[in-house]
Formats: sequence, C-alpha cells, structure tokens
Amino acid sequence: MASETNSHVISSFLDYLRIEKGLAPLSISAYTTDICQFSEFLEKRKRLLLTARRIEVRDFLQQLFSNQVDGRSVGRKLSALRHLYRYLLLDRKIDHDPTLNIESPKQWKVLPKALAHDEMETTLAAPSARRNGGGERSTEYSAALASRDHAMLEVFYAGALRVSEIVNAKLEDLKLEVGYMLVRGKGDKERVAPLGMSAQQALREYLVESRPALAAGKSSGAPAHSAAPDRNSPLLFIARGGRKLTRQRIWQMVRAASASSGRAASPHMLRHSCATHMVENGADLRTVQTILGHADISTTQVYTHLALDRLKTVYQKHHPRAKAR
Repeated sequence: MASETNSHVISSFLDYLRIEKGLAPLSISAYTTDICQFSEFLEKRKRLLLTARRIEVRDFLQQLFSNQVDGRSVGRKLSALRHLYRYLLLDRKIDHDPTLNIESPKQWKVLPKALAHDEMETTLAAPSARRNGGGERSTEYSAALASRDHAMLEVFYAGALRVSEIVNAKLEDLKLEVGYMLVRGKGDKERVAPLGMSAQQALREYLVESRPALAAGKSSGAPAHSAAPDRNSPLLFIARGGRKLTRQRIWQMVRAASASSGRAASPHMLRHSCATHMVENGADLRTVQTILGHADISTTQVYTHLALDRLKTVYQKHHPRAKAR
C-alpha cells in the first residue's frame, strides 16, 4: 500500500469526498489545497502520505505558524488531514493515524476579526455616500450599482451570510413580507436568515429602482461586445445585463466600502461582525448558531468570551458587592 503515490492517494480521497460524502465544489477545492500543501511538505522529506508520521504532521503545522499563517487556517488544514487519515484507516491503506492526539493550539480559538459598531455603520453607508457625492459621474447606472451594493452589505450584516450564499441567492428565496430569506449554505443545507428593517428597506429600494436597470444592461459606458441582457435572471443580486456576480467582485466591493472606515474588511468579517455584535448585546449562543448555520455549537463557542465579557460588565455594574469597598 505504501507504494501508492501521493497524487493517487489524493485523487481517491477527493473522489470519496465528491461521490460518497457529496461535498460541494468549494469544500473539495479547500481540501485539495490543504492536502496538496502537506503532500509537497512530505515530498521534500522523502515521505509519502501513506508513510507520514506524527512528527511530520507537527512539523508541518509549526512551519505554517512560522510563516505567519493564522490559527484558524492552520486548524482547517489539520481538520483536512484528519479527514484524510480517517478515510485511509477505513480503507485499510494505513494502520496508524499520524494526526491522532495532536491538540489544537490555543491560538486557533482566537475570535475572528470583526468591525466595531461605528466602523460597521460607516461601511454600510459607503455606497450611498459614493452615489450622493458622484457629481457628473452619478449616472442612472452608477446609482443602481450603489443601491445594489448597499443592499448586499445590509444583507451580509443582517443575516451573517457567506460570499457564496450572496452570489447564489435567488429572488424566490427572499421573503420580504415576513422579514427573512432562505439561504443555502455549506453542504446545501438550508437555513432562515433574518432581515432587520434596514436590510428590508435597502432591498425594497434595490428591487424597485435599481435591479430593473441592471437587468436591462443600461450603462453609457457599456462595452460594445457586452452580452445580451438576461432580464429574467433568477438571481437576487446581479451584475449588468443580469449576469451572475463573481466572488472577486463582491470582495472588491466590501473592501472599497470598508475603506471609508479605515479598515480593509472582507465579506467574512461582516459575517463575524453580525455574530459579535449580537453576542455583545446579549444574544444566546444557540440563536447565533442558528443564524450562522453552524452544524455544531462548538464552532459558535469561539464567541463565548464575548458573552463572558458582557456578563462581567453587567455584574460589575449591578451587583452590590462587585466593586471594592
């Protein structure tokens, strides 16, 4: 068994994830990146995936930390390796799991980065400020883009959505009359994302005033080779001509909007900001878990220390014996 090449092992594992586990393409892509990185590390040491030892796994993780890879990414890579070696054990290609008893370093449990309340407000207002200050460049098309971007930011923050969930959101998923939308997350699991009044208002303005203009492909600066517009696109958020937005475009939009607050935020930071601000304001972790779409409460417990911080603050303020006498 040990004579199998790393590429053959990786290929059979990815087939297992795709066919037997039914993982989404993005998840499989992440597994591929992480395991190939470990495979390259092993090859430099003249080792194969099937002959890797615990020391190689630990050295690989330590190298990642030395290269300033953040703890959450390292934790994800270790998780990918654990899934690989569990599969190899079940398939009887190895008789020992080299990831066994490797503990997750404390650094992996740091709270994901989030925007402060005032930074979030500034970020949400950025597209409208851009539209109102556009002067001669403030065309119907640029106004439609600003309205769309504002609605997307509000939905990101209201429902703690991921980029892929925004990209693939459909008009039929939106239930504005009752204040929520259906979201298809990881593993095609469906959840309900609540939408506050600000998000609902931004969506109404976008749907009534801006989305039709984008679907029609109206732009004075549209290139001559533009494709025919798709006025019947089922997607909620669209690019000019009804085309599907790319993940890269949404990243660029969020980065540009957050720049006005002095930060360089990512879409995932908006998701973490939603969870962080809810916990800071007293939301219980089970509710936050449901909104985020976490399958396991342990994933949401990264926000626990926020709840504890708030508990201590309230205690210090209200308990008669909390302060020094």
